[in-house]
Amino acid sequence: MKQPKRYLDIVRDIRDMIRREKIRPGDRIPSERELAETMQVGRSTLREALRSLELLGLIETRRGEGTFLADHRNHQLVEVLSTFILQDNQSQKDVWETRLMHEAAAIRLICQNDSLSGLLVWDSFKKRLDEDEGFLREDFVREVMVLSGNRLSLKIWFLLQQYSGNPYAETVSEPEKELILPILNALEQRDTESAVQSFKIWSGWIQKRRMQNGDDS
Repeated sequence: MKQPKRYLDIVRDIRDMIRREKIRPGDRIPSERELAETMQVGRSTLREALRSLELLGLIETRRGEGTFLADHRNHQLVEVLSTFILQDNQSQKDVWETRLMHEAAAIRLICQNDSLSGLLVWDSFKKRLDEDEGFLREDFVREVMVLSGNRLSLKIWFLLQQYSGNPYAETVSEPEKELILPILNALEQRDTESAVQSFKIWSGWIQKRRMQNGDDS
C-alpha cells in the first residue's frame, strides 16, 4: 500500500517544482488547489506545508493576488547555517543537541504563555493517543515550533530537522505514548521544567532507538 505523502515530502516537492519551473523571487506560485491536484496530496497537509514555508519567510501571501516566492536574499542566515552544517563532518551530535535546544526553548515559550498552554491542540493530541489514532512525531514537534512564534528559531529548526536525518518521520509507537503524555500534561499545566525534562527524555529515547537500528544519520 502506497504511503501518503508527509509534510516534509510535500515541502521538498514544492522546492523541486520551484527549481524545475525556474520560478524566480517575486513570481507567483501555483494556487493551493493547483498544487494539491498536481502533487495528488490532501489539501490540509498541503496547507500545513505552505503555512510553514510562509513562517520560514520563503513564500509570501498577498491578499487577493496569490502566493509568491520570497526574495532569497532575505535568508542569508539560513544559507550560511546550511553551508556550515554540510561542511562539518563531525557535527551529527552537535546538530541533534542544537535542534533539541531550539525545541526546549519553544516549549518554555509556550509554558510561559497562558493562551498557548491553554490551547485545545494539546488535549487533541492526548485524545489521539488514548484512541490509538496514530500520528507522526513531527505533527507534535512542528506544532510546538510553529506555536512558539519564533520565526528565526523555526528557520534553524527546519534545517536541523533535515540534517539530523528527520528523526520525527515515524508514527508515534505504543511505547512512546507514555513518554509523550507527560509532555502534554506539563504543557497544559504550564510546568516548564517538567515539560522540558519530559521532552528531553523522549528525545533521548528516539536517539537511542535510532542508534540501535543503525540509523545514526
